[in-house]
Amino acid sequence: MANVNINFNGKEYLLSCEDGQEEHLEQLSVDLNKKFNNLKFELGNIGENKLLLISSIKVMDEYFETKKKVEQQINELQAIKERFKELKSLVYQYKENKENEINNLSSTQEELIRNIENHKINYENLIDKVTVEIEDFVNKNNSNSAI
Repeated sequence: MANVNINFNGKEYLLSCEDGQEEHLEQLSVDLNKKFNNLKFELGNIGENKLLLISSIKVMDEYFETKKKVEQQINELQAIKERFKELKSLVYQYKENKENEINNLSSTQEELIRNIENHKINYENLIDKVTVEIEDFVNKNNSNSAI
């Protein structure tokens, strides 16, 4: 344990604290002494005990206001966290829907390619058949005209 000499309201006090906390304790005492002296200036000399009580109440009020703000920030962060989870879920759902849509479009495209190939084959077969029929017709007409 470390010892720190503190000056409060013109008096010296020896306080103990954890090792390494000396500077923090000194800063706290300086801040408390300022609050105490400000109240003493504002209210006059109404007695040390009453000034200490009012100083303590002011410090506690600041503490509870700060605590309330911290709790509000925690609640806001929690709400943001929940909203982020919702958005993340929506993003994954959107991604999954788009992947399904892409897969469906790919299947449709493959089917169209197969249909085009089948139509091409059917068209080529039809052209070949018509070509043969025309050749037969021309050959029959040439043999009929020779007679």
